[in-house]
Parts: sequence; structure tokens; C-alpha cells
Amino acid sequence: MKITEAYTIVSSPGRNFVTLKIKTDSGLYGIGDATLNGREKAVVAYLDEHVLPALIGRDAHQIEDIWHYLYRGAYWRRGPVTMSAISAVDLALWDIKAKAANMPLYQLLGGKSRERVMTYAHCTGQDIETCLEEVQKHVDLGYKAVRVQAGVPGIKTIYGVAKTPGERYEPADAAIPAEHSWSTEKYLNHAPKLFKAVRERFGDELHVLHDVHHRLTPIEAARLGKAVEPYHLFWLEDCVPAENQESMKLIRQHTTTPLAIGEVFNSIHDYREMIENQWIDYIRTPLSHGGGITGLRRLADFAGLYHIRTGFHGPTDLSPVCLGAAVHFDTWVPNFGIQEHMAHDPLTDEVFPHDYRFENGHFIAGEAPGHGVDIDEDAAARYPYKPASLPVNRLEDGTLWHW
Repeated sequence: MKITEAYTIVSSPGRNFVTLKIKTDSGLYGIGDATLNGREKAVVAYLDEHVLPALIGRDAHQIEDIWHYLYRGAYWRRGPVTMSAISAVDLALWDIKAKAANMPLYQLLGGKSRERVMTYAHCTGQDIETCLEEVQKHVDLGYKAVRVQAGVPGIKTIYGVAKTPGERYEPADAAIPAEHSWSTEKYLNHAPKLFKAVRERFGDELHVLHDVHHRLTPIEAARLGKAVEPYHLFWLEDCVPAENQESMKLIRQHTTTPLAIGEVFNSIHDYREMIENQWIDYIRTPLSHGGGITGLRRLADFAGLYHIRTGFHGPTDLSPVCLGAAVHFDTWVPNFGIQEHMAHDPLTDEVFPHDYRFENGHFIAGEAPGHGVDIDEDAAARYPYKPASLPVNRLEDGTLWHW
């Protein structure tokens, strides 16, 4: 089954997405998600100029060989742009293979390990009370797990917190990054009060998660992890920038709060020390950034040897193509933990018809052959690309900081 055509589709139905479509001489085609938030055009150029011409004429069934051709065959390995491009190709090829087998993707991977996939929602508020109101709305929708983020007194704007109740905090709408002010001490003093309030209002059964967005040093993260232990969080996410993987060792030594990391990682090598030393509890890299099905199944198997589970990144900066494939992967993978979920804009759902569904706090994989997500190219063409950037952080004295 030869690849006859491959091209990228860039559209902005609610936010920017890059979709790869691969066609074959059998009439079957597959699609992959190549979206890299705020750097979309870089992946398009990498695909269009360096990857797609080399795919024409290759056997679409040879997924493993093509993966290594694109990874090992490039002098410049890894990195978010390269791995997003490889991921898109891999997802599209698995979509084709599952369609050729007339199976939903989870069957091709080895069948179900579970009937449904627990997901968590984002609940934000400018203060604790409005955040609690958002939690109540999502509990009423059936969610069993919520990520809570609230404004901090004395900090004007915090990424991850909507400016008004019910509003999306993504995507950014400025071509040039906005600059936010940050105070670690104000945050550390205030954050435990949010979790205390959630437990007092909703009890102990609701799973509660929180994202730090890489803003702390290791010892500051250790302080936070220890402070929130009474509220038994499901996880504390991205406490620190982890180029130095041993940062997680220091945090682990001081707290029993579970740790999740990796949404900005793109390779198994980003995790090696953390997994081997069991410094973390959840891996966060999404299928569209970590090498697709081929890359993530290796990472998940490696993590499983050390009692570490999956918790894939899954907000609206990834298209339904990535989410649909993730639901199939989550349905199969033995060491599943949880799946992130932010509901896509109705325009996005119009462009990307899909057969996964949400029921009572869980996703259910569809039974259509492939990963069950398609793209309406005519609809996509109605929503052109709009330049947008994520914000940056500065400390109150003006020092550029992590975000």
C-alpha cells in the first residue's frame, strides 16, 4: 500500500491547528495532528520541506521503518518541531493501518484494558469562590476529577486562570507574547488555601489536580508538595523546569504528593533518569509531541516497569485528532492513569468530526476503523490561520522567569 500524496492543512476553528493528511493507492487515507502551540508554522515548514517529499512511494504499512527513517535518518534529532512532525506522520499511518485491518485503533494495539477512560476537567476562577463554582458545574456534568487553578491576591494575571467565569484561558490572541508578572511567595502562601476549600466543599472522593506551570525551584516545589499533603492531590503537575532531571529527586525526598511532568517533553530520553529512579508518578507527553503511537507506547511500557502511569496532556491546543488517538491509546495501555480534557470549541468539532464520546466523567472510544477522527477540509478552509503566542512571565522586579 503505497503513499501517493501527503499534505498539511492549517486552520483556526477556534484556535490554530495543523493537520497532516496521508493518502495511499488503496484509496485509504489517515490524518495526524501536527499542532505545536505558538510554533505551528515551524512544524508545517519541517513537514512540507523535509518530510513529506520523502514519504511518497513508501509502503504505508511499514510504520516502524518510517518512524526510524524520520528519527534516526535526520542528523538533527529530537526537539519539539521534529518530534511533532514525526508524531503527525505516525498517527496518520496508524490510522491507515487500522482502517486497512477494519479495526478501531485500540484493537490493533492489543485490545481493551478498560471500558472507559477517566478524564479531568479544568476549573479556574479569579478567586477561590469562583473556582469552587466552576468545580460544582463540572461535578454536575459527571466529572470525577478536576484541575483547580485560582487567582492569587497581588498577582494581576495568571496563565491558566480565565479572566471571567466560564471563559477559556486559551488560546492567546496576540501575535507578540504578553508579559505577566509573577510572585512565587504570594503563590506559595495562597495555593494551599484553594485545596483546603475544595476538600471542605466537595469532600475526599473528588480527584483534585493542580498545575504549577514550571514556576518553582525544586525546594519551593518541595515546600508546596509538603504543604498540600493533607488535601491528598491526585497530582502536582510541572512543579519545576526539568532540564535537570535530578530536580525531581529533591522534591520527591520531601513530599508524598504524587508528581506529574512532561507535557513539554518530546522524547523518552527526557524522562530516563526520572523514571528509572521513580521520582515521578505520571508521564504527560501527548501523542502528537512524543513520536505518536510508536514513540508513546515505548515510553508507556518503560514507565510501567517502575509503577508510573500515563496522564496525557490534552487541552484545546491539541486537535481532536490527537485526543481521539489518545482515547484509543488510553483504552489499551495497561498503566493508564488519567486523560486531560478541555472541551473543544464547537467550530473545532465542526471541522473535526469524531466518534469518541464523553459519558459521566469518562471518554469512550468509538468503534469506527482507525482512530475515529476525520477532517472536513472545506470547513477547515473557512477558518484561516491567526498568529498567536503564549505569554511570558517576569518576577515583580522585572526578571524573566519560567512559565
